[in-house]
Amino acid sequence: MDRLNELLELAHGRAAKLGVPYAGAFTPGEAHELLSLVPEAKLVDVRTRAEWDWVGRVPGAVEIEYMSYPGNTLNAMFGHMVEAVAAKDSPLLFLCRSGGRSHAAAMVLAAAGFTRCYNVLEGFEGDRDGSGQRNRVGGWRAAGLPWQQS
Repeated sequence: MDRLNELLELAHGRAAKLGVPYAGAFTPGEAHELLSLVPEAKLVDVRTRAEWDWVGRVPGAVEIEYMSYPGNTLNAMFGHMVEAVAAKDSPLLFLCRSGGRSHAAAMVLAAAGFTRCYNVLEGFEGDRDGSGQRNRVGGWRAAGLPWQQS
């Protein structure tokens, strides 16, 4: 079995185990690998503008807020904004701070007919460590994947 099929099987298996309606879930490392194997795949960073500016960005990611800062109001145009940059059958990998908003984004778009939505588990910053800090336990940054600070 080639690596792409192996990655997709892992992601689909996680979706089945989690009982989610979207196509699957990747670890940050798997997501990065899939993006290099599937040129039409898009990483959609759903964090807020404040997070992109203050915490860091993933080069090449499509940045579309799922919720706005401050106030955490849902972006009513989210689905339309994604549809403006990707077809409904495009592989879309959603990334947020720790995996919650990206899960919600994948749920919403799967319900809207996007057929290849994936959540990036652990998000950009990962879970909190014992002292309540992020960026040390899991996540895109802790995995040493490409990112930049403004």
